Amino acid sequence: MEKEFYITNEQGVHARPATLLVGRANHYKCDINITFEGNTVDLKSIMGVLSLGISQGSTIVIETVGVDEEEAMNGLTKMINELNNQ
Repeated sequence: MEKEFYITNEQGVHARPATLLVGRANHYKCDINITFEGNTVDLKSIMGVLSLGISQGSTIVIETVGVDEEEAMNGLTKMINELNNQ
């Protein structure tokens, strides 16, 4: 399952939002990847997510694969929407 997101948070995905996203991703059993500008990393890795340097106005793609992929995508979608509204 794959979904595209537009990041509107003025600080992008810096340390705090990255930590929240990684924490949420680690609640699920499925594999979760995040892609930005052609680079894909494991969303369960804080260093990987921070290495992407996702800024405001960026488009990212999140992919979930596995037993709870739909639940994971729903939870991550909700979190990204919350972060974008801060």
